[in-house]
Amino acid sequence: MTDVSGLSIGILGGTGDQGKGLARRFVLAGHTVLIGSRSAERAQQAAEPIGARGAGNAEVAAQADVVIVAVPWDGHKELLESLRTELSGKIVIDCVNPLGFDKQGAYALPVEEGSAAQQAAAVLPDSRVVAAFHHVSAVLLLDETVEKVDLDVLVLGDDREATDTVQALAAVIPGVRGVYGGRLRNAHQVEAFTANLISINRRYKAHAGLRVTDV
Repeated sequence: MTDVSGLSIGILGGTGDQGKGLARRFVLAGHTVLIGSRSAERAQQAAEPIGARGAGNAEVAAQADVVIVAVPWDGHKELLESLRTELSGKIVIDCVNPLGFDKQGAYALPVEEGSAAQQAAAVLPDSRVVAAFHHVSAVLLLDETVEKVDLDVLVLGDDREATDTVQALAAVIPGVRGVYGGRLRNAHQVEAFTANLISINRRYKAHAGLRVTDV
């Protein structure tokens, strides 16, 4: 497996539960983690309790070796466009799920480029975009009593070295395994499946994840 032990990880939108949860687990695994936000002060407040560093999104994008995009869908494209230079040449992991919510629950939103990950790739032509970490429960990531997270993370991308790196990063979280899930063009159904998991969790009062058999 690819050695990722020395990589620093930046998380754009890291003040949300998903971003903070991933940050916490990567800190526990020994990585230097930078949490980014539009407000550096807010980022520092989120980062300090979990042993990470906080800064503005641009600084985090420039300094981290690998950058995870965990921002709300509404601000996804605009933020990435503003960070094109800082993210050039880097592995950018997109875990954004374009979802809508109404009285019937969660549902997948149409995306002109096909998926959030494909939108990121279109906006960041000089970056190595990988789709991953869509189905990780923020509740479990943040729960100090949960030592292992029972989950496979589907990793999609067009750059083999980049997807290998992201699979290895997933595996530093105890209980988690990174599984290659295809090319970036297949990210839509992975993002959309999050709506099904939300429905499962609501019906069964669970924090359901995904396991791939026979691999």
